[in-house]
Amino acid sequence: MDYTVLGEAAGQVSDETKARFPAVKWLQPVRLRNRIVHGYWSIDMEILLATARRQLPALATELHKALAALSADD
Repeated sequence: MDYTVLGEAAGQVSDETKARFPAVKWLQPVRLRNRIVHGYWSIDMEILLATARRQLPALATELHKALAALSADD
């Protein structure tokens, strides 16, 4: 997975959608993207991997719930 794409996409989500789904930690992927893009020379890959393993599953779960709710609205 390209974490920069995830961060870029999270940054494009409307404020209305972010407010509707507060359980999604919208800012974390944006911050991670910025860290990777602007501070790539000092990224500790072990920390990045550990962060992804710990936090990505919960983020994916919340995003799936949000997507299901948005799809049900259509």
